[in-house]
Amino acid sequence: MWYAIVGTDNPDSLAGRKAARPAHLARLKQLQAEGRLFVAGPFPAIDSPDPGPAGFTGSLIVAEFTSLADAETWAKADPYLAAGVYRETAVKPFLKALP
Repeated sequence: MWYAIVGTDNPDSLAGRKAARPAHLARLKQLQAEGRLFVAGPFPAIDSPDPGPAGFTGSLIVAEFTSLADAETWAKADPYLAAGVYRETAVKPFLKALP
């Protein structure tokens, strides 16, 4: 089943996000290689594809896991959480309706 993982950034977390990004992306690329990644990306803090120093407010990941518990375990191991970028993560089952 698909699960939506929403990470919410701490204020002023851009430097930590940049430092932890390679490890964060490596985990996403592993999901992609396994055919389990639907979509992933950050929420810019301003209405721009390059928010510059404004940074980001969080991220969305939609990926396939065998259970909610597995998705939560995966989310808790995110390098952004360990680096203090995310102040919290929420994991919810997701049903794709369209397109």
